[in-house]
Amino acid sequence: MSVLIIIDAAEGSIKKSAFEALSYGADLAAQLGVTATGVALGKTEGDLSALGQYGVNKIVQVNGDQARSDDPSVLASLLTALVTREQATVVVFSHSLAGKAIAPLLSAKCKAGLVTGAVGLPTTENGFVVKRSVFSGKAFAHVRIDSALKLISINPNSYKINTGGSAATVESVLLTAAAPRITITKKQKSSNELLLTEAETVVSAGRGMKGPENWGMIEELANVMGAATACSRPVADAHWRPHNEHVGQTGIAIAPTLYIAIGISGAIQHLAGVNRSKVIVVINKDPEAPFFKAADYGIVGDAFEVVPAFTAAVKKLKGV
Repeated sequence: MSVLIIIDAAEGSIKKSAFEALSYGADLAAQLGVTATGVALGKTEGDLSALGQYGVNKIVQVNGDQARSDDPSVLASLLTALVTREQATVVVFSHSLAGKAIAPLLSAKCKAGLVTGAVGLPTTENGFVVKRSVFSGKAFAHVRIDSALKLISINPNSYKINTGGSAATVESVLLTAAAPRITITKKQKSSNELLLTEAETVVSAGRGMKGPENWGMIEELANVMGAATACSRPVADAHWRPHNEHVGQTGIAIAPTLYIAIGISGAIQHLAGVNRSKVIVVINKDPEAPFFKAADYGIVGDAFEVVPAFTAAVKKLKGV
């Protein structure tokens, strides 16, 4: 019996969300008294046995061309075979783009209950009950899973990464699945050096910047802070910034440790995508901007005066 934890990776590079999922899965396995097994789909960089520090006992590396497929139905088929092979009772995903695509398909194939956006370990006193975020983070629901196989995806930045375990054993396997039904004709990579969903700090700006020609100071602040850049929907719709930087209910939902919003009024649709941030800092010249109600810290002032001063202060603090 085991808990399978899917290791989220991009082009072989393991994401931070994978470490959270491994820690969550290892703690869940200890709670249930079963084995914690990480699953790497395709080739990954680095020593997989080192992932044992996050508490997993074993890593199963699924090899072959199909394990590198971009078709989530193929990956779900491979995991269906692995669930049987490893006698899994629970499968843990990161609530990332990949997890959102694969977990529902695996749920249908295995007739397994699925809870997405989990924010804590299940309780087992009255069945298997998982706490999840609902209504764009405004409330929580407690959902009971009664199926034999249970699937959980955990929200990014919602579970503490634990370290201190010993090296895990690594086993390579070759599984087969049905031929892919999707053909990828083109791939376009984001120009961001940091993925928004992985960034600890995000510097975001809105229409208060007045035009794309003023974005240099936003990029400078982000660069000094080692942050990713983001924007509001109107900015992306006006083509001031690429759509892959749009955060909000209709864009990318993020949960960084620090979110700095510059010249963004804070409409409810934007807040829905960023309200899980640990600390929110708002810079806006309008003291009545709705965003201030959600902010941990606020600066009322002109962004064109505040941001350069903010950047200079960070540089001085870092000795740059």
